[in-house]
Amino acid sequence: MLDLVVQGGQLVDGTGAPARAADVGVRDGRIVAVGAPGTLPAGDAALTVDAAGKVVCPGFIDVHTHYDAQLWWDPSASPSSQHGVTTVLGGNCGFTLAPLRPRDGRPGPDEADYLRRMMARVEGMPLEALESGVAWGWESFAEYLDGLDGRIAVNAGFLLGHCALRRYVMGPAAIGSAADDGAVAAMAAGLHAALDAGALGLSTTLSGTHSDGDGQPVASRWASRDELLALARAVGEHEGTFLEGIVPGCLDMFSDDEIELLGELSAAAGRPLNWNVLTIGSAAPLRVPRQLEASRRARELGGRVIALTMPTLVPMNMSLGTFCALHLIPGWGEVMRLPTPARVDALRDPTVQARLLAAAHDPAAGVLLRLTSFGRYVIGDTYSPANEGLSGRVVADIAAERGQDPFATLVEITAADDLRTVLWPMPTDDNPESWALRARTWEHEDVLLGGSDAGAHLDRMAGAPYPTRFLGDCLRGRRLVGLERAVAMMTGEPAAAFGLRGRGMVATGYAADLVVFDPATVDSEPARLVRDLPAGAARLTAGPVGIEAVFVNGTRIVTDGRATGATPGTLLRSGRDTGTVPTR
Repeated sequence: MLDLVVQGGQLVDGTGAPARAADVGVRDGRIVAVGAPGTLPAGDAALTVDAAGKVVCPGFIDVHTHYDAQLWWDPSASPSSQHGVTTVLGGNCGFTLAPLRPRDGRPGPDEADYLRRMMARVEGMPLEALESGVAWGWESFAEYLDGLDGRIAVNAGFLLGHCALRRYVMGPAAIGSAADDGAVAAMAAGLHAALDAGALGLSTTLSGTHSDGDGQPVASRWASRDELLALARAVGEHEGTFLEGIVPGCLDMFSDDEIELLGELSAAAGRPLNWNVLTIGSAAPLRVPRQLEASRRARELGGRVIALTMPTLVPMNMSLGTFCALHLIPGWGEVMRLPTPARVDALRDPTVQARLLAAAHDPAAGVLLRLTSFGRYVIGDTYSPANEGLSGRVVADIAAERGQDPFATLVEITAADDLRTVLWPMPTDDNPESWALRARTWEHEDVLLGGSDAGAHLDRMAGAPYPTRFLGDCLRGRRLVGLERAVAMMTGEPAAAFGLRGRGMVATGYAADLVVFDPATVDSEPARLVRDLPAGAARLTAGPVGIEAVFVNGTRIVTDGRATGATPGTLLRSGRDTGTVPTR
């Protein structure tokens, strides 16, 4: 007796092989039969799903998420699971919620408060949601993992974040201090304990954009090269692990030292290292070859460095009143950090505007240059009577009517709203040349799709729907790759790159992580702002189109784009659920 038969669909199995008509049989969470249509009778199954006219494929694997907090209040990891994602990897960019140093009765804010404020700053998670939606009852990373085990809808695995580890060992001294030999040894011991408990590896950041809730560089930015290498070697002593690293050059182009560092870390561990995110555009033709130099050098050293890149342009909004990417442009931070009234006054000053515009168009802005064509911004929500009727309009058009420079117009509009105006930048790299470059880059052996940041930057971007957006584009849009290749890029390839055992393909013996979708309609709805987080906090989300069913370990977690409430997901643990991917 089978638990499930998915019958009559076109099977795209995750290997890149041509689609074929096939039935899929499932028992005890595993695929036990893949046969020609009609070979698995419906009467032999507890549940039969008619997939006639639909595509059946493996569940999608999102390798760069920040669902570390959201899974505590939303086991479905929405909206990812609604778009066919069945496996998420978290703990990226050096940030996790564990280990959590106990307060020990000392005065001052507790460590949970420090981590919450850090995550609110660096990952855009609403502080009120973190305070009210997460249990915060653990100390060790093992306790954190155990708290999620058995209560999630998707499969989820987590790296250990270097920032939490360093803070756990060194306390407040983790900020501003080098680690002595004893502290490095203690960090390595804590890392070993987390890896023994099932952490997938270590993530770290040296990025100048990452500051804690006090505005100070996060803990891992104070680490020496020796500390980083010692921790990388510790990762290499455990089965099924990998590294993730962020350096300043991820935002534009790597320095020679960064290329060497990434390769050295991977080689020291004997494990792959991935970084986020490779931004591809025809306006910067030298960026891709420079960034992939890190992969070439890593192979020389005996390592492997994988660049993550997105196959879609992620909908993203911002406001001048809250922290956003514009703060990261060199020379902008000092203005954007001012209290709101002072910030409004500064932005209205023509001299300041000229200085900001010069910095916005300087090559030092790197990938942020794609956000500095201010005339291409679309006005979203407004709040002042002076801005009535401007929602949905392009700034350049309004500026032409007013006889102003577009940036001056943008400032005038947002100042009337006390900087609360929602702004939607129109991408500057949505052109045929950029898309052709992306398609070529996707073929590189060390480039992998990923980088959604799902679960982070919740009120500013919506990267989670990229699987359905990409499929829709491949089937009915630009058609840069075929359906079979697109599915493999989001299933079999990431499973192989990260050593996920028994996932990423529809084959006998594999976990029954399955998606059934309509190829004629599969896509994503437009992003919209909703207030469905704990404490009524807001986030951007987008519903799926054409996703009829999603199964995790043989249990249906999504029906017609809606979560069922089932929680069959596996808490992925290194060594048990992952195997080592060799670098040599």
